[in-house]
Amino acid sequence: MASIHAIPTAPHETESLMRLWEREAALDGRALLIECDDFDFADGPRTAAVARFVERVEGAVVLSLREPRRLGHRPTVGLDVSSLSASEQQVVWRSALGEVAGAMNGQVEQLASQFSLTADTIYAAAAEARGRVDPAEDDGPRRLGRALWQLCREGARPRLEDLAQRIDSRPDWDDLVLPEAQQQILREVAAHVRQRAVVYEDWGFAKRGTRGLGISALFAGASGTGKTMAAEVLSHELDLDLYRIDLSAVVSKYIGETEKNLRRIFDAAEEAGAVLLFDEADALFGKRSEVKDSHDRYANIEVSYLLQRMESYKGLAILTTNMRSALDSAFLRRLRFVVQFPFPDARHRAEIWRRVFPSATPLDQVDPVRLSGLNVAGGNIKNIALNAAFIAADAAEPVRMSHLLRAARSEYAKLEKQLTESEIAGWE
Repeated sequence: MASIHAIPTAPHETESLMRLWEREAALDGRALLIECDDFDFADGPRTAAVARFVERVEGAVVLSLREPRRLGHRPTVGLDVSSLSASEQQVVWRSALGEVAGAMNGQVEQLASQFSLTADTIYAAAAEARGRVDPAEDDGPRRLGRALWQLCREGARPRLEDLAQRIDSRPDWDDLVLPEAQQQILREVAAHVRQRAVVYEDWGFAKRGTRGLGISALFAGASGTGKTMAAEVLSHELDLDLYRIDLSAVVSKYIGETEKNLRRIFDAAEEAGAVLLFDEADALFGKRSEVKDSHDRYANIEVSYLLQRMESYKGLAILTTNMRSALDSAFLRRLRFVVQFPFPDARHRAEIWRRVFPSATPLDQVDPVRLSGLNVAGGNIKNIALNAAFIAADAAEPVRMSHLLRAARSEYAKLEKQLTESEIAGWE
């Protein structure tokens, strides 16, 4: 076995390597496996060197590739090796964990349904978790399952964090102020993620094909209405990493680069079971344009690739947008959930004000009902509360309505809005 990076690019060095390998193959009857999984075939000199090596070397050569690719004109047999299914992963987990797997009370099934791992990765995770937790101790099997879950979450982080920002999700359902209908849809999203192995594998829905099995949701609403917080609540509820996609790092002006970047994100996210957040997704998932030139054609190819990956992605993908109308109708047809985040009315604004201050914050006659007169969204309420806290702390005082008034004037100036007398009536 050799990495593709071990193949030299200089022709005389390639010739020397071929002679050395052919001698080893003749003596031991070996085949050569060249790992190319993470190689960028845009590297012209090395790609040419590998093609030359594969074309001319004697003996069996096996190329490990993420996608089919022919190098040279040598006769080739292609084998499509699919990833392990959830049921197959369960078998590997039980083999790796031994007798303790039976005492883990369904945690093996949860691991297999949430993460997409190779057999080698499963055995490595099992060995590392056993080094951290002794299954023979009190509550050992449960703590072993928790250690395994955390290891599986962490495994793909280095691959993902090049192109996406991991968000430390702390908000829970109590922090989210939404109408009951929207809350119910969000809880259904969580249920779909938790129960996908039961429905897809045990109940047979996956046997009808992989299209449409991806769990995707669109969060639409004005800025500050809680879309990103809802994504954080879901990832916290599911105990999974949340990654916000950095569009500037994903979208490239070079042909094929955007698809490559997205493939890296989706592949790594499937392994880690991560929740993907495409913030302001209309910038990336916009309407496919009429083809007028080559740039339009390649832009539409990118959108089509996104459609295909969204349909097949095994995890949860969340799209947020301020302009639902800007999204391609083909995307909307393929989204399983659409949640409209309304601008909060006075009752919901009062509830947001009741929850916005941490319990340790000293308050003095702060009235959420009067504060609800401010006609702003939850994100602006958070900004006003935080600014008021700094003003009060600097004055060595508890937070009062006067501090909130100063903070509100500052926030309105930022929004280029006029703070009306009716909004602050009765504050003094």
